[in-house]
Amino acid sequence: MRLRPAIIIIENNHILLMKYQYGEEQIYNFPGGNLEDEELLPIALERECKEELGIDVEVGKMLFMGQMAGNEFRKAALHVFFEGSIIGGVPILQANETTAAEVVWLPLAELSFVNLYPNAGDALQDYLITGKSGKYLGLIEQRWIG
Repeated sequence: MRLRPAIIIIENNHILLMKYQYGEEQIYNFPGGNLEDEELLPIALERECKEELGIDVEVGKMLFMGQMAGNEFRKAALHVFFEGSIIGGVPILQANETTAAEVVWLPLAELSFVNLYPNAGDALQDYLITGKSGKYLGLIEQRWIG
């Protein structure tokens, strides 16, 4: 099972996402990635954000986590979401580090209308309303993955 930390950065009621184009599908991904060796989750997020977006981030508390089943194309994964903020730089795709098509500041009101990977928009909306963190989401259903 892969362990994948993701960072949730919200500014002015917009969330920072990375948009990917897979055939006809547009997929919006939370910034983050896979661990290198025995890297701590917050360190992995700092590294991934610097490598892929050219930004320095401050990683805050863990918000929630959930699992995704594997298939013939990818291993199962445990996604761990942290709050965070940009402390240096402006998000710009580093093309040699990611296959993302663009950086997007998506209005929070549009979160439920896009294909998110992982599909944690409802959990994020719940956190924003209740302020309760530390929730285990169980198995995350991913609508667009076959």
